[in-house]
Amino acid sequence: MKAAVKITSLLLLSLAWSSYSNPAQLPESDREAAYHMKTVVIDAGHGGHDAGCSGKHSREKDVALKIALELGGMIEKNFPDIKVVYTRKTDVFVELHERAAIANRNKADLFICIHCNANNSSAPFGTETYVMGLHKTEANLSVAKRENDVILMEDNYSDHYDGFNPNDPSAHIIFSLYQHAYMEQSINFASKCEDQFKGYVGRSSRGVKQAGFLVLWKTSMPAVLIETGFLTNAEEEKFLNSDAGQDKIASGIFRAFSAYKAEMEGTEVSPDLIVQTDSKEEPKKTVQAKGVTPDAYGQGVEFRVQFLAAKELYPSGHASLKGAENMPVTWVQENGWYKYRSGPFSNYSEAQTRLQELKKAGYPDAFLIAHHNGERMDVQEARSLSIR
Repeated sequence: MKAAVKITSLLLLSLAWSSYSNPAQLPESDREAAYHMKTVVIDAGHGGHDAGCSGKHSREKDVALKIALELGGMIEKNFPDIKVVYTRKTDVFVELHERAAIANRNKADLFICIHCNANNSSAPFGTETYVMGLHKTEANLSVAKRENDVILMEDNYSDHYDGFNPNDPSAHIIFSLYQHAYMEQSINFASKCEDQFKGYVGRSSRGVKQAGFLVLWKTSMPAVLIETGFLTNAEEEKFLNSDAGQDKIASGIFRAFSAYKAEMEGTEVSPDLIVQTDSKEEPKKTVQAKGVTPDAYGQGVEFRVQFLAAKELYPSGHASLKGAENMPVTWVQENGWYKYRSGPFSNYSEAQTRLQELKKAGYPDAFLIAHHNGERMDVQEARSLSIR
């Protein structure tokens, strides 16, 4: 009887919350005027005496924290007007209900939880991004149970989670009926994350999923929980435990964030976004990369496709240039950043073809640039000039 009452209550709450105003559903002109993203809360899973899952050489709490700090740094550099709040910046234990409370107190526009996955088998691999909702498979339920079990480390957990008992299988089923008020936006952002993981990052995507996560339960904004990969898979653990892998995952989430922000605000993604943070390695002397040449400008109108900006000069075949192996790649160094390009093209349509090729190859933020006699100019002006 109690279970039936809870289910009915949750369904009624879901119907009520679905009538809340949604910035993404406003007309474009009204949305641009009414909504601007101000705050994002980044939650590094686990911490302190809660190590989360483990691989042979790494712990979830450490990997999640490093990715969270990388991601926050990228947002702070590219969007200084956005307040970035971390649920933790060090190795400390934060209760699940407090993580959601931090997001609510700061009136966050988006809540991003970062985790690593695990399995009894070493075979599973890939990323998956969760939103609050109904467990549709036993596998989804298993992930939620593992992440929710952390409340057993908390004092008075029954009071904080309305009597929820993680040891009771039926409790997870009832809890999963709770439909998040911001389901549509949460799925939107989650989909963008998985698209980036599959394309730009080059990982295997297991897709967007729903499950009942306590950390997402009481958040009053779009919220996702990202499982960045399996520490129980040797290859994936090696990637996630490396500086390059953590940076790549953070870059993928940042790209998704940039696209989501632009969509919510009715604007366009800036072409000059910094998608990688400062290298953690010791400074190196600049050495020309084999097969990747310095850009040189010619006479007349030239079009190029700029598809990547990084702090390092990559050689051909480098993982960060995946998808561009069979294309001529050039670089220029501006303000300490190496900007990677493909071209030049004297014909606009050829440049457009290359642009689409690079977007399909995993660089969705690639864009066209144009020069006339070596001077940067507007692409449309260059297009008009080239056909005279």
